[in-house]
Amino acid sequence: MDCLFCKIIAGEIPSTKVYEDEYVYAFKDISPIAPLHYLFIPKQHISGASAITEENADVVGKIFMAIAKVAAQEKLESGFRVITNCGDDAGQTVHHLHFHLIAGQKMGWSADQGV
Repeated sequence: MDCLFCKIIAGEIPSTKVYEDEYVYAFKDISPIAPLHYLFIPKQHISGASAITEENADVVGKIFMAIAKVAAQEKLESGFRVITNCGDDAGQTVHHLHFHLIAGQKMGWSADQGV
């Protein structure tokens, strides 16, 4: 499999880890759009939100639990945003389910924000 995020999980490509457990890996985005920009990915390859099934849906809850833990550690009391893109037209560039955690600035709303 030629998946960038699977290679990051396997340690074949370096990343700056911010969280890891049995199911989830999180790391700093290499092209951040906010002062804090982390990616949360399941260790199991799932191509995107449209590929979530009854068999793999539990991992989404585990990802959001990890996001909550990291948000608490980072003291993001004033707010943060969690985004996932699904498909090329939505801007998904790596076809491995992932969630962007962005924070550290006041945010507006724009569909072309590029995450």
